[in-house]
Amino acid sequence: MSNIFVKDRDCPPQDERCRHLAGLRAVASLEMLKGLAVLAAGFGLFALRHKDIGDIAERLVEHLHLNPAHHFEQIFIQAADRVSDRKVLAIAIGAFVYTVVRFVEAYGLWNAKVWAEWFAIISGSLYLPLEILGIARHDDRLRWAVLLINIVVVLYMVYVRWDTLRQKHREAWTRQPREARL
Repeated sequence: MSNIFVKDRDCPPQDERCRHLAGLRAVASLEMLKGLAVLAAGFGLFALRHKDIGDIAERLVEHLHLNPAHHFEQIFIQAADRVSDRKVLAIAIGAFVYTVVRFVEAYGLWNAKVWAEWFAIISGSLYLPLEILGIARHDDRLRWAVLLINIVVVLYMVYVRWDTLRQKHREAWTRQPREARL
């Protein structure tokens, strides 16, 4: 196999269990990237502890050459002013927990674990309504891209589970004596 996600030593061509390994590892890589992105955001938030977040928001608005007197910029600055150290810490801890979950899922998918396949189907499906709601509120290309990628991942994971179960059924059927199949 000449695939960046699968090496011959990981998956000999005759091994039926390796049929979906490249796809599973691609999804695992996506989950790892999501985990890394949230981890970076968590560290960034953690670094904001004991800082005046309202002042940081004001400087950000000015740096982006936005008018701080406009309505949305004012809402952003006022919301940032109300963020306490406890809220920052709680969000940072939530980001770290999310990261651990993504890393565990990525590990399981990389190693073709059945529990990780089911977890990917369930967790990916749970995000779909939120993503659709996000598009209904603010329709943009990024939200559509995220939704479409999530749909493709969930459908692929359902296909992997279906195909694996179908293959097991076929193997069980061929192991039965011919008379028992009739």
